[in-house]
Amino acid sequence: MVRLGFIIGFIALLGALLSGLAAYRVHDQELALDRIALARAIDVHASLVQDRLTERELLARVASGLFRAPSVIKPNMLEPLRSAIYAFKTDFVVAGWIARLKPNELAAAQAAIASAGFPNPQIRSFDDKPINPADVTQPIDVLLDLEPRSNETTALPGRSYDQDPVRSAMLTRARAQKRSVASDPVPLIRGNGPIGIIVAAPVVPEGATEPAGFVTFSYELASLMLANDDMSLFAVALRDPRKDGGELIANDQGVVSTRTAAADGAPSATRTVSFGGRDWQLGYYAKTNSVRRAEQTAIIVAAIGFAITAMVCGLFGYVAYNNLRLSREIQVRIGFERRLTAVIDELNHRVKNILAVIQSIVTRTLRHGSDIDIARELLIGRIHAMSNVVSLLSESQWQGVKLKGLFEARAIPHADRIAVTGPDIAVSARAAQSLSLLFFELASHSDEGLSLVGKHPHITANWTVTGEEGDEVFHFRWEEFNTSEATRRPDSDFGLILLDRVAPEALGGTAKRFFTDVSYVYELTAPMETVVDMTERDRTDKISAPVRPVRS
Repeated sequence: MVRLGFIIGFIALLGALLSGLAAYRVHDQELALDRIALARAIDVHASLVQDRLTERELLARVASGLFRAPSVIKPNMLEPLRSAIYAFKTDFVVAGWIARLKPNELAAAQAAIASAGFPNPQIRSFDDKPINPADVTQPIDVLLDLEPRSNETTALPGRSYDQDPVRSAMLTRARAQKRSVASDPVPLIRGNGPIGIIVAAPVVPEGATEPAGFVTFSYELASLMLANDDMSLFAVALRDPRKDGGELIANDQGVVSTRTAAADGAPSATRTVSFGGRDWQLGYYAKTNSVRRAEQTAIIVAAIGFAITAMVCGLFGYVAYNNLRLSREIQVRIGFERRLTAVIDELNHRVKNILAVIQSIVTRTLRHGSDIDIARELLIGRIHAMSNVVSLLSESQWQGVKLKGLFEARAIPHADRIAVTGPDIAVSARAAQSLSLLFFELASHSDEGLSLVGKHPHITANWTVTGEEGDEVFHFRWEEFNTSEATRRPDSDFGLILLDRVAPEALGGTAKRFFTDVSYVYELTAPMETVVDMTERDRTDKISAPVRPVRS
């Protein structure tokens, strides 16, 4: 059997190792494939974003290169460029011409704006507050023309962007660097408009050192980032240059929102793209957890391997077990016969002991000179008490009896008048036989003619356990109230021997009996180790605290 167990254990160990190795390899392969697929998808997306940004920056450069106008305040400045800028088919929101006007050109600019058909030709600040031409001492940047024209966009010409923190910084850089420059993310057209980016290309006339103005194109951020969709492997976020740790992310409807970068943890990858003379960082967040997916696949592979291993071990064990079954059945039968012989010997021993006790009871009960009626009553009761304790021991396979079970009405006279209190402990078989006869003797000689007084019971039987663990002492007290030496029936000779000698010696303790002014008392004290052996104590509930004695 040991060899069979070793072989099955070896097969199980080998199968577990192979299953674990296969799961480990699958985990690594799945993780590597997911990472490669994600990296390729991110590289393709970043390349597409860069191509789109390059096309839009090229449009601004071409528009500024084609811009040839004798006067910066000529009406419809974008008219010659209209076919060119629409030929690129880029999805810009607004294309505009921002002229750099000197103070003495403001009046002519207002006239040009009015002649172009815009509703508000007055020169004003970016937030639509009128500007007094007399207060202007330096050139200012004013929007004079735009495309496309709609009810929403035609209200924009005439605005000066010198005080706009985003557009002013963009135009200042474009003027200084003489190249197209992109702005920070900003709401387009209106304050609550879509978030986008504006690119401005300076227009420098031949022979001049300062630009005469700027051709601008504004784009929604979602279109530049190739907005996320449900089928994508990742979500794209743009690092917000206006705020440390901030990000801009567009959903599949093109709505851009801001968030803190730590909201989704560190990005799976980052890529840098160039646009408008600036570097923009894109963060890619994987929508699926590749590590968890690889772990799940590895778990499935390991489970299949373990199942196959279990089936192989089971089949091998089943075949081997059938080969060994005959010899095992023979061994079991031999063991059964040995146990049966031992049980019969033990039963014979216990029967002899019980017969010896019954013989002693009969001999001492039916002594010469005894009243035959009283003797018959006592004999029947004593044998009944012995029968009851044997029944209880048989039910527990001779492993002990609960002490309260010895006070059942079928074995103890007047059991309904006895108030029993004490911890529910299990006593040994030897102690149970002695205590059962003891309780019968006490109950059979109690005064039957007296009744209860008030709410107090006529007879009380209580026991307690005191002392530290290992040195516990069992205390038993029997008390019959409202009785005296004159009224109580005298104990028989057998009863006196049982009370004073047999029961205390069987439990290795001492006993005493006496009368008080109102009661008859019997007390028994014995070590717990003789009342409850160690095997029985393990099956006994924890001994409760001592119970207060009942007051008469």
